[in-house]
Amino acid sequence: MSRIGKLFQEKKERVLNVYCTAGYPELNSTLKVMKALEENGADLIELGMPYSDPLADGEVIQVSSSKALHNGMMIHVLFEQLENFRSEIKIPVILMGYMNPVLQYGFENFCRDAAGVGIDGLILPDLPQYEFETEYGAIIKKYGLDFIFLITPETSEERVKKLDELSTGFLYAVSSSATTGGNTDFDTVEKYLQRLKSYKLNNPILVGFGIKDKQTFESACKYSSGAIIGSAFIKALENRNDIETTTKEFLNKVLKK
Repeated sequence: MSRIGKLFQEKKERVLNVYCTAGYPELNSTLKVMKALEENGADLIELGMPYSDPLADGEVIQVSSSKALHNGMMIHVLFEQLENFRSEIKIPVILMGYMNPVLQYGFENFCRDAAGVGIDGLILPDLPQYEFETEYGAIIKKYGLDFIFLITPETSEERVKKLDELSTGFLYAVSSSATTGGNTDFDTVEKYLQRLKSYKLNNPILVGFGIKDKQTFESACKYSSGAIIGSAFIKALENRNDIETTTKEFLNKVLKK
């Protein structure tokens, strides 16, 4: 069983996945941020590979991507940074990014190198279902990586069930059709999550977009296995030099009982 599978087997609720941008705020911040997340209560890390045209990302993550690219972050640099990260970090780590740089690197080379350093899964929002089924899914499976599809409130029941069938690890339920970091009406989100729950899906569901504090985290967790925080954490890191203290303060506020 994969690390992600074990996590959801051992923890059925309030799973916290935190997004961070590789190479942000400084080029060599990647492992410091990941370590601070694990030490302060994150269950899962979604590591963003910066890209110049990130379609699903809001302004905060776009700015962090631009800064990381300016710092010199590229896929091969990231794999160098991650070479021995499993000696320090035990929780599951997912790479999130876009197809263009992955294809430039070589899709199979990318999956091989990701698995080789100890990455557990991938989120590639612009990889279409058809291409996944006919070409790329087999390569992802060959290297033992989980693949997570995104669904939205507009995704039909039939398509949700199909993407659930294709996904391994969990399903990423986008809370609204906006980009990351926007404000979200959680009464509407709860109805959407109740609807997803009624489908009796195979995969656990994590909710992303608009999760930024304890209140929104608790709301997302009512009808799902947990939630994903991205923009709010990136914003917290923005003007702070002490990654450890910033991460600790941020996660304590989200997770405090």
